[in-house]
Amino acid sequence: MKLEVRLLDQPLTLVTAPGLFSPGGVDRGTQWMLECLRLRPEGERALDLGCGCGVVGLYLCKRGCAVDFCDIDPLALACTKQGLEENGLTGGQLFCGDGFRAVRGGPYTLILSNPPYHADFSVAKGFIEGAFRHLELGGRLYMVVKRLDWYRNKLRSVFGGVQVFPREGYFVLLAEKRGEGRPPRAKTKPQDGLSKKLRRKQQRQSPPPSPPPAP
Repeated sequence: MKLEVRLLDQPLTLVTAPGLFSPGGVDRGTQWMLECLRLRPEGERALDLGCGCGVVGLYLCKRGCAVDFCDIDPLALACTKQGLEENGLTGGQLFCGDGFRAVRGGPYTLILSNPPYHADFSVAKGFIEGAFRHLELGGRLYMVVKRLDWYRNKLRSVFGGVQVFPREGYFVLLAEKRGEGRPPRAKTKPQDGLSKKLRRKQQRQSPPPSPPPAP
């Protein structure tokens, strides 16, 4: 099924199919994410993660970016490939598989994702941690979600900070890779090898100290 759409300033022909995300057109969350996007004038090496029919990556190709695509569904990548052909665009690599387990490209300056809303957070966790590993220093991750708190906390813990742009129930999150990651905080072990909980338990079970002898 072909759809003629205008996404911001770019006319696009989308090739979609039942069973893919938002098969009837561009969803509002994706539209809002692209409105928040700021491309660098020197160009971008981008990854459309969980690409569906490829609408985000097609838009980026039209804007002159070099784009790879990734989705777990072979039908999504078949539609993306046809979409590239319909728009006369040359895309990069198409990776079929489970998120970053399938990605063989990078490092990227830009990763964009509209993660599945109804999946458990293990999918989002893999997307965020994998994005950090696959971005170059200064690279950015854009995500659009409907559930803010978990994503904001996770992005802060991995990237060290996040910007949030809300609109009509959607949240666009922007995180930039500023370093190679914060080392985990070292856990200090008590000299006696006991945990605090076990030490408190032993203290409760210990007999009270004997009173001092009478003078």
